[in-house]
Amino acid sequence: MPLHYKIETELETDGRWIAEAVGLPGVLAYGQSENDAIKRVEALALRVIADRLEREEVPARDMSVSFSV
Repeated sequence: MPLHYKIETELETDGRWIAEAVGLPGVLAYGQSENDAIKRVEALALRVIADRLEREEVPARDMSVSFSV
């Protein structure tokens, strides 16, 4: 079951970058650079997906996860 999430980024007025994993409510992260924000949101998204696997909310069989910016 492939899971694909688009990551959207935006530069905040204070100079920080924010990245959001579209389709995973509440999965967003700040970073000092766009790349830093992307890495942080990907790590958070993987933790959320792992939690869903443990709770058996998504099937683990043949699972793959990918991100695109």
